[in-house]
Amino acid sequence: MAFMVKTMVGGQLKNLTGSLGGGEDKGDGDKSAAEAQGMSREEYEEYQKQLVEEKMERDAQFTQRKAERATLRSHFRDKYRLPKNETDESQIQMAGGDVELPRELAKMIEEDTEEEEERASVLGQLPSLPGLDLGSLKDKAQTTLGDLKQSAEKCHIM
Repeated sequence: MAFMVKTMVGGQLKNLTGSLGGGEDKGDGDKSAAEAQGMSREEYEEYQKQLVEEKMERDAQFTQRKAERATLRSHFRDKYRLPKNETDESQIQMAGGDVELPRELAKMIEEDTEEEEERASVLGQLPSLPGLDLGSLKDKAQTTLGDLKQSAEKCHIM
């Protein structure tokens, strides 16, 4: 509650005192800001340039990440035949058009694709059948194959 009163009244008090103290020379805004930071004017200008460069780098990285996410979403839209999204395409274009997925995401997609292909095959469906023991089925198949080889050896025609 005290915070709200201070912000409401404090702003009005600053305006009142600012209009009363009109005789002060404000001078150059950059100089006063540099002096407030404890730097010379040249140091302050260099500091401001660094801040602008860092902000541009952060913005570029953010745009790249947004484009990577948009690429991932468009990949899944293509995979599941969903309608395309214009915002994803515009984000990809803003990042330069040719965006590759990070290795971790590409690896995850590849693993998911392999799992889905395995489940889609006939052999992938066998473990999900109830009452089917693959170990005993394998043993029976090997026994039958061995019996066929022995009977083929006994056959005089072949």
